[in-house]
Amino acid sequence: MVERDNELKGTTFTISVLHINDAAPDKIRQLLAAKVALAPQFFNCAPLVLNVEKLEQQPDFDELKALVESEDFVLVGITGAKSEAMKIAAKAAGLAVMTSGRSRKADPLPEPVANLTVNDVPVVDLPLPSTVPAPLLASKVHVGPVRSGQQIYAAGTSLVVLGSVSPGAEVLADDSIHIYGALRGRAIAGARGNTDARIYCQQLQAELISIAGTFQLSDALPAGLTEQPVHIRLDQEQLRIDRIK
Repeated sequence: MVERDNELKGTTFTISVLHINDAAPDKIRQLLAAKVALAPQFFNCAPLVLNVEKLEQQPDFDELKALVESEDFVLVGITGAKSEAMKIAAKAAGLAVMTSGRSRKADPLPEPVANLTVNDVPVVDLPLPSTVPAPLLASKVHVGPVRSGQQIYAAGTSLVVLGSVSPGAEVLADDSIHIYGALRGRAIAGARGNTDARIYCQQLQAELISIAGTFQLSDALPAGLTEQPVHIRLDQEQLRIDRIK
């Protein structure tokens, strides 16, 4: 039997980022509790990064870590630190110091998969050169409704649902999601970080929509687009929802 040594490899994970303008514990607790109440399964033990770019004073990172974890999230790091002292304080609390790759001014890498650095060390998977095109994967097709409590995942491809997605149901795909019916549950496209993934549905009434880790809950959906046929995509790191005419 051949034994292999341990290896250090880069990869991509979907992590939610909480942008805070005020480090007051009560405000953060109320926000996290409200989000968890809307989608408890989606956020249970979910990794979270704090964007501290807009904070004027250095927060108590030990206190923030305890607060976030009390709401069943896992605080893994911070981003947007303006000073070296803030980075040192975050590391002392056991948090990673992360920097958005899109804000760095270094020469561009050839199509990296990840866009974060951890403790100022780039975390990227570089594609291997190849003259052979990657094989196409057929879309996964689900015929009929997706019922409450049911989860359907299209690994490595798109998902087509010929029916509606009920409240409490969840559909996920590594590529795009097409729903020929009402979307009343949760739809998560680009589950492995594909920012080109999209979501299409004939009626938007979702509990949660997400593309490559950027999500929006039901309370933030545009009122004029609910119960309408829509097309959802990422635009400048934000979800854009357009009516299908």
